[in-house]
Amino acid sequence: MLTVVSVDVDTGAGVAAVWALWRPKSARVCEYTVLLEWYEEQWRCVGGAESSSGSVDDPADVEVIEVRGGGGVLSLTRDLDPAHSMGRAPWIGCVEVHLGPDVRHLLVGDRRIVAPERRKLLAVWASRPASRAARPVLVALGHEGTELSRIGPHDCLDTHTWARLREEW
Repeated sequence: MLTVVSVDVDTGAGVAAVWALWRPKSARVCEYTVLLEWYEEQWRCVGGAESSSGSVDDPADVEVIEVRGGGGVLSLTRDLDPAHSMGRAPWIGCVEVHLGPDVRHLLVGDRRIVAPERRKLLAVWASRPASRAARPVLVALGHEGTELSRIGPHDCLDTHTWARLREEW
């Protein structure tokens, strides 16, 4: 049995990510993340990964927002000339995001995603070749669109966590 945990589609960029479980109730559960690109008038798989952590049903023990892994792949729109295509090809990236209980929406750049009940989701984007390592800014929004916290393109901790750590020190 295959269970889809999360899907994110950025129609403007023509990219998508799917997080799925194979044998979700089994001790041998496997997690899959698949990256897709709209290319030549159809969705095509451009990469993916498998793990056996089985942590999907664990509660998201996060105050506001946390990034837990991710990956990326070169776009299919790259040239067929390998010597020049690597530097010019767009990057398709995704991250697994865990959300706290007060988060209602997540902004991924300028896209708004409704927070799922499981509090875990994938976020996908496409970026220019020069900015491959940078994800979009992720912003957690609460009731009435109030910003609760954000994580910058190169940050590993969100602004809420940094503020809490500064108070403790």
